[in-house]
Amino acid sequence: MKIAFIGGGNMGEAMLAAVLARKLAAARDTCVSDVSDERRDYLQEKYGVAVTADNKVAVKDKDVVVLAVKPQQMPEVTAGLKGNLQPAQLVLSIAAGVTIARLQAGLGHRCIVRAMPNTPARIGLGMSGWVATPEVTAAQQAMARGVLGAMGREIAFDDERYLDMVTAVSGSGPAYLFLFAEALTVAAVNTGLSESDAEALVLQTLLGASELMKESGETPAALRRAVTSKGGTTERALEVFDKGGFRKLVKQAVAAAYKRAQELGK
Repeated sequence: MKIAFIGGGNMGEAMLAAVLARKLAAARDTCVSDVSDERRDYLQEKYGVAVTADNKVAVKDKDVVVLAVKPQQMPEVTAGLKGNLQPAQLVLSIAAGVTIARLQAGLGHRCIVRAMPNTPARIGLGMSGWVATPEVTAAQQAMARGVLGAMGREIAFDDERYLDMVTAVSGSGPAYLFLFAEALTVAAVNTGLSESDAEALVLQTLLGASELMKESGETPAALRRAVTSKGGTTERALEVFDKGGFRKLVKQAVAAAYKRAQELGK
């Protein structure tokens, strides 16, 4: 495929690197548009792709146009591209909170996929939810799956409203885990461990537990029960979590993120 990236920041680069690594597109068929001279020079040198500061130049003759800019930059970007897209070009937006209706109105374009990836996409372990407009063909949906799947896993939804839920769970989810890791590390240091040892223990524990969930085929609840011996240390710790309302807090946090996602969409 021939692909353009509007925005060459962290997520734009993550998608660019994944697409090139999976050979979904060749460097010679790829163009990145970014306002920063320094960023353009870096991307051109590292990946061998064409670069430009002109979005209209970047999208010319491309099959897929990825909008990887911040939500607040989207009105300017869409205004600049309006009238410069061919009806058959697929636009794939990863801007949080920018609805398909706003994209269609801003671009004057109907063939759109809106996606919500997350930051582990930077290392090929991302999770993306996405939805396509009726104008997106089966072949274009396959291209969207390819681009998003190159960064990890992807799930297609048939209604855009689910993307706000995706945002609250997997979009913001890495921050929830980072917060828990941060708190667990501090708690470990408070018991007397050195900071370096605490960090190593927490990191490998979270990595191992995640892989066990993935590989075992068992539910998180079953795995939790398996490690919780009657009258043991884990049981005592989990009792503290329960008394503190841990599950309720998680539920409230996700609900708050979901509500904010809905607000941003309006």
